[in-house]
Amino acid sequence: MTSDQVASLPYRPCVGVMMINPAGLIFAAQRIDSPTPAWQMPQGGIDPGENPGVAALRELEEEISVTPELVAPLSETSDWLSYDLPPDMVPKIWGGRFRGQKQRWFLMRYLGRDDQINLATAHPEFSEWRWIGADEMLDAIVPFKRQTYAQVIDSFRDWLS
Repeated sequence: MTSDQVASLPYRPCVGVMMINPAGLIFAAQRIDSPTPAWQMPQGGIDPGENPGVAALRELEEEISVTPELVAPLSETSDWLSYDLPPDMVPKIWGGRFRGQKQRWFLMRYLGRDDQINLATAHPEFSEWRWIGADEMLDAIVPFKRQTYAQVIDSFRDWLS
């Protein structure tokens, strides 16, 4: 794809969830499809007609087996945040239909026990997980998402350790 073709593509509507524990540490998981370190927070597409808050809860359950009663909503970003994929990745992801993602982010406090988080889902996306601080989260995310993650952390800074 040419750079003009990529630039003309829309963003994929998506949600992201910053799930924190009572100590204010962030849930981060290593992507199962990456041979290099690629830690991220849960995120995923919004289905047609789906409310973003509902999508956020659905993604938590689909990706890490965390059901709605195990989290308490705390906040959400006031605006949509977007990132562009590296140009060479565009044709390989989502059938080349999107240039990146526009995301609404939600902050949720985890109320459950660590052993209630289960990565062995119907369609596993992660190989391992841990609780980390904000600076470590920024260091662990792939570079093309770093600016978006910095905005999310800034939005939710008051709740973080």
